This record gives sequence, C-alpha cells and structure tokens, in this order.
Amino acid sequence: MAEASQLNATLPRPAFFILTGIPGLGGTQAWLTLVFGPMYLLALMGNGALLAVVQTDSTLQQPVFLLLATLAATDLALATSIGPGLLAVLWLGPRPVPYAACLIQMFFVHTLTAMESGVLLAMACDHAVAVGRPLHYPILVTKAHVGHAAMTLALRAVAIVVPFPLLVAQFEHFRAKSIDHAYCAHMAVVELVVGDTRANNLYGLALSLAVSGIDILGISGSYGLIAHTVLRLPTWEARAKAFGTCSSHICVILAFYVPGLFSYLTHRFGRNTVPKPVHILLSNIYLLLPPALNPLIYGIRTKQIRDRLLETFMFRKSQF
Repeated sequence: MAEASQLNATLPRPAFFILTGIPGLGGTQAWLTLVFGPMYLLALMGNGALLAVVQTDSTLQQPVFLLLATLAATDLALATSIGPGLLAVLWLGPRPVPYAACLIQMFFVHTLTAMESGVLLAMACDHAVAVGRPLHYPILVTKAHVGHAAMTLALRAVAIVVPFPLLVAQFEHFRAKSIDHAYCAHMAVVELVVGDTRANNLYGLALSLAVSGIDILGISGSYGLIAHTVLRLPTWEARAKAFGTCSSHICVILAFYVPGLFSYLTHRFGRNTVPKPVHILLSNIYLLLPPALNPLIYGIRTKQIRDRLLETFMFRKSQF
C-alpha cells in the first residue's frame, strides 16, 4: 500500500525535464553569463584556432601536436555540449529539455570528460617516452600510434558511459520534472527517480574512481619516470629544459583534475557542509574552465604554435 501511494504521488516518465540553473540565485544568476559567456567563447575560438593551425601547418603534423589537436577537439566538443544550454538557462531562466535530449546530453558530457582524462594520460606517456627514450621516440610514437590511441580512448569512454543513460531509462516514475542543475548531469537526474537507485550510485562511484584513478596513476607513473630521467642529467640547465617541455602539460592537468576533484569531493562528502549552489557552480566551472584555459596554455608556452598563430595574425593584419 505504501509503495502504491508513493507511485500515485509521483509523475510518470516526463516528456521533458526543466533545467532550473543554479538554485537559490533566482534572477541574479543572469550575471553569471558574464563569467561563463567569455569562457565558452574563449573555448570555441582557442580550440578552433589550435585545430586550424595543426591541420594547415605541415610542420606540426607530428605525434605530439596530433595529441594536442585531439585534446582541442575534445575540449571543443565538451564546451559545446553544455555551453549554449548553460548560457540559455542563466540568461533566460528555466527551460524545458526533451527527455531523450537530456539523456543524450548526459551521455556526451560524461563521455567527453572521460575522453579528456584519457588524452591527458596519453600526452603524459608521450612526454615520458620523449624524455626517457629520445632516440627511440620516432619509432615508438608515430602518427599511426596516435590515431590508434585516440580511437581506443574514444571507444573506452563510450563503453564505460553508455550504462549511465541506460540505467536512467529503466525508471518509469519520477518525483518531479525540474532538475536543479544547468545541464543533465547523471546524479542530478537520478535524484528525481522513484525506485532503487543503488546501481546508479554504485556505478557512478566506481566509474569515477576507476577512470580518474587509473588515469591519475598512469600520469603519476609517467612523471615519475620523467623525474627519474631528468634528475640524472648532469647540469641544471639541461634539467630545466627537460622539465620545461612538460610544463604546459602539467598546467593542463592541474586545470582539469583540481576543479574536478574538488567538485567530486563536495558532491560525495560535502552535501551537508557545501551549499548546493556552490556545488553546481563548481561542476560547471569544471567542465568549461579547462577548454578555455588549455588553448591559452599551449598557445603561450608552445613556441611552434605561438609563432604560427602570430604569423597568421600578422599576415591577415597586413592584408587590411
């Protein structure tokens, strides 16, 4: 009887959800477009420019730059998966999202996040080979190997994230159709479900620990090998130069994992201490900040890309 009354008090599977944005802020959340708008624009322009430069300049058709292009493409897709909807919710207020579109967004957001983590791992391995085995680098790391690695990472991301929308799709009843979030995050939708959601919770936890944990261990191991090799170099100048080749990648790793780790910890363990608006704000920053910062980091600190961008800009300026 209790279960029947609970089902009567809930909604059947809705035709659409309503994204409310960041709860508690009301109309003031429109001002956040001044923060997220430039971030999204920078992600589009920066990553688009990186992809264009790598594609058009034959001297950049090398494995390390192809990995960078893979990262830029992932960032571009990740920012676009939430950017337009986020800005629409912040500026125009709550908006409806069809049920199927919500599940599709959930799939792409989490897939692209897993893909980005994997690309950062691949870039760390590339740096480890370049520093530790420089003479064998052209043989061990080729354009074909980069292509195979990118395909493997994409398949891995798809395979591990597909259960997310499938696990949600099995539920027929929901407590409400308003999602207190700016995009269709997996756990934000699960919170509305009526039924046993232990499988969703456990899979989400296991996925976060497995993917991020394995990738972080791999990155740490790669940089452990790099440090071991660099510290054996005879001069301080040689050590500084070797570490300098990895500085851009280290900055990108920190930009991705630090906000992500903080957002994850506040969601899992800080629900009673961290206000929900803060958690939702952090989760949006986590998805938009790395795509906005990565092109700046590599554009400023990578000489070949910086010079190519300056040449392109000066050439176009001279035409006018």
